[in-house]
Amino acid sequence: MKFPPNLLDEIRARLSVSEVVGKRVRLRRQGREFAGLSPFNPEKTPSFFVNDQKGFYHCFSSGKHGDIFRFLMETEGLSFPEAVERLASEAGVSLPKPDAYEEAREKERATIADICEMAAGFFQDCLKLTEGQAARAYAERRKLTRDTIREFRIGYAPGTRDALKRHLVGKGVDEAAMIEAGLIIQPDDGRPSYDRFRNRLMIPIEDERGRVVAFGGRALSPEDQPKYLNSPETELFHKGSMLFNAHRARAAAHDAGSVTVVEGYLDAIAVYQAGVKSVVAALGTAFTEDHMTRLWRYAAEPTICFDGDKAGMRAANRAVDRILPLLKSGYSFNFAFLPDGKDPDELIQSGGKAAFLAEIARAVPLAEVLWLRETGEASLDTPERKAALEKRLEDLTGEIKDARVQRIYRLRYRLRLSQLFWDSERGPKGGRSGARQAKQYEALLGDYKLASPRLSIERILLGLTVEYPELLDKYYEHLLEQVVFLPDAHHKFLRELYRIVIEADGGQIADIYGQIDPGYYMVYDEVYGIERVKDGRYAYAWGHKLRERVPVLTFKPPMEFIEDYFVQHVDWLLLGQTEVELEQEFSTIADDISEAEQSRLITLKIELMRRHEEYVRRDAELADRARAIRQAYGLEAVVRDWRQFFVVYRGGPATADDVAADAEVVEASDE
Repeated sequence: MKFPPNLLDEIRARLSVSEVVGKRVRLRRQGREFAGLSPFNPEKTPSFFVNDQKGFYHCFSSGKHGDIFRFLMETEGLSFPEAVERLASEAGVSLPKPDAYEEAREKERATIADICEMAAGFFQDCLKLTEGQAARAYAERRKLTRDTIREFRIGYAPGTRDALKRHLVGKGVDEAAMIEAGLIIQPDDGRPSYDRFRNRLMIPIEDERGRVVAFGGRALSPEDQPKYLNSPETELFHKGSMLFNAHRARAAAHDAGSVTVVEGYLDAIAVYQAGVKSVVAALGTAFTEDHMTRLWRYAAEPTICFDGDKAGMRAANRAVDRILPLLKSGYSFNFAFLPDGKDPDELIQSGGKAAFLAEIARAVPLAEVLWLRETGEASLDTPERKAALEKRLEDLTGEIKDARVQRIYRLRYRLRLSQLFWDSERGPKGGRSGARQAKQYEALLGDYKLASPRLSIERILLGLTVEYPELLDKYYEHLLEQVVFLPDAHHKFLRELYRIVIEADGGQIADIYGQIDPGYYMVYDEVYGIERVKDGRYAYAWGHKLRERVPVLTFKPPMEFIEDYFVQHVDWLLLGQTEVELEQEFSTIADDISEAEQSRLITLKIELMRRHEEYVRRDAELADRARAIRQAYGLEAVVRDWRQFFVVYRGGPATADDVAADAEVVEASDE
């Protein structure tokens, strides 16, 4: 429905911005404005301001800006019509009536919702009866609590032919309306209509407004097929766009900054019962474009959780192909593959909430899943096959319509291909020895100690430019002109990195990788880290050394945080350089130094102290933001690397040695 501007103005006139925002943010008046902590980013110093006279809010920490409608859309994931309806109700403003056609459709929708509501109550009552014993026993086997059964309004459809039909007829509902609601079936041969759902555990499917619009039924007898049966498409129920549990998950997803998608509604119920509220499920259909856009209203990077079997991998690959064209700056998906072919319910029953959250924390970015799919079994023994792989990746990334995102994918894959081609042709079979690699790297560093704090920061910066080529693209000139890298090997590495991803952009990696200084690959492995998982196969754990140094990366922080973190480390290096230069100047001060020169040095010293204070303040803010990112996943510890995923991806299960290696966890500190 389109809303006339005068209606929106009337709502704005009756509701001040501070009144709407104040229900979610504690505001304090500062002159003509109100100030508070950002609802979008964790912070200790208020950077969020509301101005009632001008009718807007502005958040300096996130850059978000808007009116009362935008605020509800940003903080609760409401669509614009939903925000207007909510605020119109609060303001006491009547919404315009729809036209005759729309009014008829709305009446039809309301009728379907009313009938589905009656059916839901009937199924709930039947669950309590003697004939509902089998359904109650099944719910008990699934360890569904009474509170969960009540919350999700779980019920039972009797096994008789027309129990629901007779109940609804008694309520004055005609058969045509029941058919329209998808609750009964009318045979073509003229036989009497009968209930669609019989002898099944019944789960109401609710829309984003919390209305019952359809049902999912789980068979209680092996003879009843299919095992899971959903309502047919109706005026209110569209499988390709609806997400189970969306109305409960929406607020939780916005609070947590994340949402998890599982394959079935019973899985979603199990995850919700375990305490992870921001969970939804697709409804027995392929993951669609409509699903994706809806999920992005809840979180910028939803996690799709698939079973770790071959069917789960096939589903993931289909989802990747559908998602690629829709990718846009700041919005993507992560993929979690559960171990040993388990589904979320089985994992929670065996390991609890912590086991499920640990797998979600190990979720793999879409770019990684695509890379592994294309390179995992690729043969690279001839130049033509290398070129074919490169072309496949170019064609796939060409599907991305967002030019900026497409470019970043291309840059990242150029780096990966360079390393992959090098290893396939020159690296010893099974991967290089870590001890030998470290010695080669140490030789390149010369007299510098590996434990030097500055070298550690340099390694973090270089590793981040590999993981996020957009940082290299944006800050290369600044790094080259301003930062003094201690070992020349790091300086050369930066130049080679830039050559591969920027200067040679458009050329073929298969043609240029052989021209690269071998020292580049030694530094690459040390500052970033690659690890072969299976003997002689191109399954890699990429960036494991970077993640050991920066564990918060395991939680897929937003690019805004990554860039701030990167700039903070650049500033640390520049501060160190300035300190050394200033101390050298002070050490050479002559007795007859002029007052002007003395004043200049003192001014520089004061400015350096101010920069130090600012650095410490920003460091504390970054620590708060990193903590919030970790807490959004519900974990304070993370798995050290992604080896377990790659073992599963390559056809697991993991061996005892693999499990022991992956059991080690580290506290997710900020460094």
